[in-house]
Amino acid sequence: MVSRRTALIVGLGAIAAACAGRSPSASLGSPTPSSNATPPAGSVATPSCIVTPAETEGPYFVDELLNRSDITTDPSTGTKRAGVPLTLTFQVSRVGSGGCTALSGAKVDVWHCDAAGLYSDVSAQSTVGQKFLRGYQLTDADGMAKFATIYPGWYGGRTVHIHFKVRTYSGTTKSFEFSSQLFFDDAVTDAVFRTAPYSSRPNRDTRNQNDTVYTSNGNSGAMLLVTPTPSAAGYAATFAIGLNV
Repeated sequence: MVSRRTALIVGLGAIAAACAGRSPSASLGSPTPSSNATPPAGSVATPSCIVTPAETEGPYFVDELLNRSDITTDPSTGTKRAGVPLTLTFQVSRVGSGGCTALSGAKVDVWHCDAAGLYSDVSAQSTVGQKFLRGYQLTDADGMAKFATIYPGWYGGRTVHIHFKVRTYSGTTKSFEFSSQLFFDDAVTDAVFRTAPYSSRPNRDTRNQNDTVYTSNGNSGAMLLVTPTPSAAGYAATFAIGLNV
């Protein structure tokens, strides 16, 4: 088991690019279409690409090989994890000299803690064999991968976040891997945490600006920040990221 101290040391060994061109009212990470032209098929409608850092994978990644878009349940029991519903969409792109183009067939893994701050399949948290809030999707022709999950909770020493990993393969051989984390607007988190079941655990001890991962490398977490918007079910958030594949 990796120690908490080791897990919070951030490396910048990988570099990715997130598509820019967002309006002030859009969720950070969500692309804003160009106002002058319709992009060709397979392209991402943004005028430019900006680099964004990778973040530490952390100690709790387990390659469960769970191909599913709804990660709220434990497949072994069918039990659904309690929490505010969150629809999370990734738009994955390949960065080239001409801009960003959709990257299809990339494997996007997502994992995060539940409302009580617990990760599944972790011996230290007595959840071995459970597989809630973990899963992967392959990006479609437009580079999109969508997950139905819940708003993550918190645990000591970390701000609210979701881990994700993007991998590409040549046949069965892995050809590229990128790991990072998404962070959430603290005002939205405060509103969510006033509701059950989050409200049973008040007084979270870490916000974005005093999280060692968020503030590493010149406050790199600001480039991985999403501001979920209310939806019929709960909240929705989109994050666009380009990879130097």
